[in-house]
Amino acid sequence: MPTTAPAFSDATASDSALRRFLFGLPGVDAVGLEARAASLGTRSIKTTAKAYAIDLAISMIDLTTLEGADTPGKVRALAAKAVNPDPLRYAPPRLSSDPLDAEPDRMTPHTAAVCVYPDMAATAAAALAGSGVKVASVATAFPAGRASLDVKLADVRDAVAAGADEIDMVIDRGAFLSGRFLKVYEEILAVKAECGTARLKVIFETGELSTYDNIRRASWIGMLAGADFIKTSTGKVATNATPANTLLMLEAVRDFRAQTGVQIGVKPAGGIRTTKDAVKFLVLVNETTGEDWLDPHWFRFGASSLLNDLLMQRQKLSTGRYSGPDYVTVD
Repeated sequence: MPTTAPAFSDATASDSALRRFLFGLPGVDAVGLEARAASLGTRSIKTTAKAYAIDLAISMIDLTTLEGADTPGKVRALAAKAVNPDPLRYAPPRLSSDPLDAEPDRMTPHTAAVCVYPDMAATAAAALAGSGVKVASVATAFPAGRASLDVKLADVRDAVAAGADEIDMVIDRGAFLSGRFLKVYEEILAVKAECGTARLKVIFETGELSTYDNIRRASWIGMLAGADFIKTSTGKVATNATPANTLLMLEAVRDFRAQTGVQIGVKPAGGIRTTKDAVKFLVLVNETTGEDWLDPHWFRFGASSLLNDLLMQRQKLSTGRYSGPDYVTVD
């Protein structure tokens, strides 16, 4: 079973030790956090930088369908879109400093992953084989997480066996909010052990954690337990990813790497629908954690509708005309 980073091994030795550690973290200045996030969101992105940002954002998307009406056909169609988001292959203005400049017609990059329920993981894996697009599967009784640990672990095993490269788990928010932090930590450890080689994203459902201090504590629990990514939300509640809660989580992974040498990814999910939104989040990453996180291996967008707006903006940069939604496929 994975263990926590050596520098913090004492923090997870007992429930009381973990509680002391979490409540010893610096308090969050909510006003300062929100002001910083808002300030970074006003940065102006020029045309050439915007072209780069659009392609980067596309490559970071976990293209997602998590509905009760999902069918194998819908998942295969989503997989095809993930592999080749824009069959028209519009190319934005190329930059002389861009190593891809030598390619006369830059194709739209593929997305990072397709995210589905466990029962659709095998369908996604078959459709994406050899493409470079990962199969992500939610698990652990997503989105509420109201199930026994045995059921949650079985959910993870099924998804991994079906071909999932990545697992998106939800924490037990009831346990967290009632102060049973060690239970949350141990559950993440157990899920991580079932993942094998699959990367683990730990979803906090930040909209239910009530305070920024709780989001910071949840981030540290996830990181201590071996998460490969920490993720804001399921996309199934009223408040999902925001610039402020994402900034807070970026600060957490930055500080964790500074103290342990271990790099952990961040995934904002839910409510990010436009190119303008995506660019704001990329600015947050660049200004908070730096270029090391400006890579699909370390930063993702959990989204379904975002991709279409990015494609329309990409087409506008190439043609000078805004094509509209009829020029992209409907998911």
